[in-house]
Amino acid sequence: MGAYALRRLLALIPTLFVASIIVFSVVRLVPGDVLDLMLSENAYSSGAPEDRAQLERALGLDKPLYLQYLSWAGNAVRGDLGHSLWRDTPVTQEIAARLGVTLELGILALLIALLIAFPVGIWSAVRQESLGDNIGRSFSIIALAIPNFWLGTLVVILPALWWGWSPPSQLTPFFESPLENLKTFIVPSLILGASLSAVIMRMTRTMMLEVLRQDYIRTAWAKGLKERRVVLRHAVKNAMIPVITLIGVLVPILFGGTVIIEQIFRLPGLGQLLLEAVTSRDYPIITGVFLVTGMVVMLVNLLVDLCYGYLDPKVRYDR
Repeated sequence: MGAYALRRLLALIPTLFVASIIVFSVVRLVPGDVLDLMLSENAYSSGAPEDRAQLERALGLDKPLYLQYLSWAGNAVRGDLGHSLWRDTPVTQEIAARLGVTLELGILALLIALLIAFPVGIWSAVRQESLGDNIGRSFSIIALAIPNFWLGTLVVILPALWWGWSPPSQLTPFFESPLENLKTFIVPSLILGASLSAVIMRMTRTMMLEVLRQDYIRTAWAKGLKERRVVLRHAVKNAMIPVITLIGVLVPILFGGTVIIEQIFRLPGLGQLLLEAVTSRDYPIITGVFLVTGMVVMLVNLLVDLCYGYLDPKVRYDR
């Protein structure tokens, strides 16, 4: 397994290379020009072509796009993702300051989704067509139908209007006060987690129903094994491979959801940083955020692949 993981990690290098070319090029196709924005906000600029050319040279945007990329890629290999066009701060510093918030929000949301989806999905399959199964399926339909950004907006506005309460927006570092930190993240995590749990729960139920109809499960029942042992030891493990695959697919969607949720709950994470960078056309920050997010998603998918060996002994990593 170690050799397989190493090969997969090495395979990330060309993938990141291609992704960096796409992101670096596409972000510059976003309508609007950072030079026009800067000149319009500079009270001492006359907007003359000379001012624009001077600013373009100062930012390094006067070179052809491929030369800009080669210069950026050479620095990125050394861990330097450039500087913000507006604040002149290192992009790595900006991302490092925000990454922990997004990761904490995403991990909490995923944990909540799994804590809801696995028990409810397994119970719905074992007790098919029961009251609990109908309630679980109804919850999944409602959670899929309600957009999390709409629900998040209601959670922020309605309690403030009715009871004068709103979710905490002051972020407290985890190691300074874990409880206060959790209070800040619990509401947005529940909203994101509930939305994810609906998809995972339906997949868990479907796969459990399929596994429970297999011959080896009927054989286990015929041997007189207890229901708990049949379900947890024989059925669940075999039903989890498609579910784990789905979780890997949902991770990019989870990161996309954090962009909106962070803005609604004023969490200073990568999502809020990305929105600010897109608004101001801060190309280095946009490129850096997308690259770091892509790297996290690829590492999660590697972890998903490694989980297959634990869930199914037939999976081999020696090739």
